[in-house]
Amino acid sequence: MKNRLSVFSCFILSVFLLFSSIDTGSANGLATVDMGRNRMIGYMISKQLPGMHFSDKQMDDSLSRAAFDLYLKQLDFQKRFLLQQDIDILSTYSQSIDDELLRGRVTLPQKGFDLLNIRILQVEKMAAEILATDIDVNQKESYETDPEKLTYATDEKGLREYWRKILKEQVISKYLDALTEQQAVKEKKSDDLLWKEARERVTKQNKQFFHRLHQETLQDHFDRYFDAVARAFDPHTNYMPPDNKEDFDIHMRGSLEGIGAVLREEDGYIKVVSIIPGSASARQGKLEAEDSILEVAQKDGDPVEITDMRLRDAVRLIRGPKGTEVRLTVKKPDGVKVVISLVRDVVQIEETFVKSVTLDAQDGEKMGYIMIPSFYRDFEGSKNGNEARNCTDDTRKAIESLNKTGISGLVLDLRNNGGGSLVDAVDTAGLFIKSGPIVQVKNSSGAQRILSDEDPEIVYNGPLVVLVNQFSASASEIVAAALQDYARAVIIGGKHTHGKGTVQTLVDMNENIPSLHLRSYDNLGALKVTIQKFYRVNGGSTQYKGVESDIILPSLFQYLKSGEQYIDYSLPWDQVESVPFVKYGDKKIDLNRLITASRQRVESDQGLQAIADEAKKAEERSKDTLVSMQLSDMKKRREEAELARKKIGSHYRKFRVEKEGAMGEETENGAKKGDDRLKWLEEVKDDPYIGEAMRVLVDMNQF
Repeated sequence: MKNRLSVFSCFILSVFLLFSSIDTGSANGLATVDMGRNRMIGYMISKQLPGMHFSDKQMDDSLSRAAFDLYLKQLDFQKRFLLQQDIDILSTYSQSIDDELLRGRVTLPQKGFDLLNIRILQVEKMAAEILATDIDVNQKESYETDPEKLTYATDEKGLREYWRKILKEQVISKYLDALTEQQAVKEKKSDDLLWKEARERVTKQNKQFFHRLHQETLQDHFDRYFDAVARAFDPHTNYMPPDNKEDFDIHMRGSLEGIGAVLREEDGYIKVVSIIPGSASARQGKLEAEDSILEVAQKDGDPVEITDMRLRDAVRLIRGPKGTEVRLTVKKPDGVKVVISLVRDVVQIEETFVKSVTLDAQDGEKMGYIMIPSFYRDFEGSKNGNEARNCTDDTRKAIESLNKTGISGLVLDLRNNGGGSLVDAVDTAGLFIKSGPIVQVKNSSGAQRILSDEDPEIVYNGPLVVLVNQFSASASEIVAAALQDYARAVIIGGKHTHGKGTVQTLVDMNENIPSLHLRSYDNLGALKVTIQKFYRVNGGSTQYKGVESDIILPSLFQYLKSGEQYIDYSLPWDQVESVPFVKYGDKKIDLNRLITASRQRVESDQGLQAIADEAKKAEERSKDTLVSMQLSDMKKRREEAELARKKIGSHYRKFRVEKEGAMGEETENGAKKGDDRLKWLEEVKDDPYIGEAMRVLVDMNQF
């Protein structure tokens, strides 16, 4: 078996002289970076990743082309600056990245930096000239909003025309924003003044935008280049420069105040990966995974455009002290733009833990509902011998409490659960079966191990439904897959879960430099590397495909290309040998009857049909990327999006939460009016997916 983590020790002594000098500078910007350090980072990446990564990908021309594709996307994905002639120059490097890195050379970032800065200066001048001229807002024209469908401009004239349309759209958007703002104030401004202020706001915003672009350093470009090389192995393998490593550590500690969203930099946009349970974003509910954040404003301040901004700089704008307000201009996946106001807060820890409630179903039946936001475990507390809270124990307690109420079915909600502790995924699945294997783990050397539930006790043995969606990932997919393979539960939700069936480890690059090296370097950063892959007990991987639902319900996100199978260079689905396991119980679940009954209900359910209808419209909007720039059309598009949001929120009073009395004041499952639990209970009560899950449980008892 290869020792992949120590692969460095045997070769680096032979090449240390290559990196022992610092470039002292030249007219093209090399004085701002330590090129010896960058050559070392590039060489380390080229040697470490092939040996450590699960895929066994090699540094060859194929990987070089993938790295170049990712590099070009982060350089100018929206095709707002570079000309085709610039792309032709950069493309000469597309198959030589591997060779250069292995030789300890790194030249592409410098070339990209130089070309981009020339074009930024040209476009900055163009934008100022365009904004100084009249804009015909009633002219019937459109522009392409999907960069994938765009081609690079062939000359400066074409680039100017593209920017004329960009700026026109920005001015009209600011004018429409002002009209919306006017509805909340008594004093009304004239239309001419609104247009004048809209133009001024766009002018100011673009000055800030170009100023920020000028602050980009050559080292920033090197860091992004290294990350592109790492991501060519798979989307979860990254190079993390020192600042990003610090941000990663802060996120893992969970101690930072802010909006509570996990963000990533993707193709020039800052995208929402997931919403942290218990955070300001989770409680407010409007910011969602797959949203792209375009602008950030501090309360009443002017918005700052963050497209093409470094992630760490964008995060610094979004973060802030508890109690302060931030306004995010967000582009939804269907292309609709909305402004979301959030009051920053710390994560409310209680909101991140397991929650449960007893619900009334038809014919007087009681059903249990358990929501698991993540698979948490206080490893630090366990290590220190303290009482440490974990997901498994909390779920067990919730089940035992629900059992006492006489429930005849249970809904386990794993929607938006991005994963967490592997041991808790295994142990939580074990609460519903006798002892047996839960998941297989394979490492990069091909060695496999089986993680099993060793406890023969079944804490809950009745009908079980598991709710999932496209944002259920990693550990939550392990639980859903195991319960599906054991025929223990019916999986309900989107067509498939996210499909992240891989494990990463963090490698500090500073620890790999041998003590005999002739010079020391500033902090080299770290590598996050995919080293393992999950497989179900039936042998199939949870990677790429995810877990496919038994019963598929309409979803507003069903049109989204969201999940591992849609991400560039994600690892493929494969399978290994199945492991012996005994399916649950004697009573076989009649899936065909359950599916037929559910489909009939969905077709007559006004709320779920409203979701299905709006999903179709959202899909049409997402495909219609050639957007009209006529004022009346842009206004109509906004109004239709707002109407859709109101329509979706108007249907759900399908069943009631069991009522209890306490001290003469009406409560719901022990929650007093006005507290956070009551708000959560109302959300549960209004959720159409929970309602349909309960009806499936009723069917499971009857069929």
